[in-house]
Amino acid sequence: MNLTPQIISAGCGAPLPRSAQWTQPLQAACDKYSINTPLRVAAFLAQIGVESARLTAVAENLNYSSEGLLSTFPNYFDEQSARQYANKPPMIANRVYASRMGNGDEASGDGWKYRGRGCIQVTGRDAYVLCEMGLELDLLNHPELLEQPANAAMSAGWFWGNSNLSALADAANFQQITWAINGGLNGYSQRLALYGAAKKSLGIA
Repeated sequence: MNLTPQIISAGCGAPLPRSAQWTQPLQAACDKYSINTPLRVAAFLAQIGVESARLTAVAENLNYSSEGLLSTFPNYFDEQSARQYANKPPMIANRVYASRMGNGDEASGDGWKYRGRGCIQVTGRDAYVLCEMGLELDLLNHPELLEQPANAAMSAGWFWGNSNLSALADAANFQQITWAINGGLNGYSQRLALYGAAKKSLGIA
C-alpha cells in the first residue's frame, strides 16, 4: 500500500513537511518487509513516531542532568557519580551500556559507539552485527550510517520483520509490539494515541 505524507504525519505525529521527507524511505522499508496492510502500517508508524521523537531523532541523545541520571538509571549512578557524569552523553552511554548487549567494558567506548540509532533504536554491538547482516551495511565500522533517513527507516523495517511483528499487528496486539520494541511500556499512552490517529487516517477504526 502507498504511504502519503498525511498518513505518516498522523501515525508519527510529525508535521507534514517532515513527513514528506520521510515518505520515500518509509515506503521502501514497508515494501521490503511486507508492512503492507492498514493494521501493520498503523502499528509501525505509531511505534516509530515515539521511538524517533516524531521523526526528529535517529540517534540516542543521552544528555541527562544529574537528577535525570538518578531517576532513569538508579542502578548505575549514585549522587556523586551522577554529578560527575551529568550532561556528558558519551560517558553516560559508555557506563550504562557497558558489558552487555555484546558491548565491551566502559573504557571500550562501545556504549556510545553502538547507542540507539535508526527509527526503532538499534542498540548494542550484538544488534548492530545482526542489522549489518540484514541490511548489508558496514555498521560495526560505521554505525552512523543508521542516522541516514534511508537506512534509519530500513533498519526499523528490518527490526520489525526480524521480530515477526506483523503477526502481532494483524492480531491488533499493540501492547505486545510495544514490549518487543521498548522492552517495557514507556510512552505507551502516546504510542496508543498515534496508533489511533494512524488507523483513522487509513480508514480503519
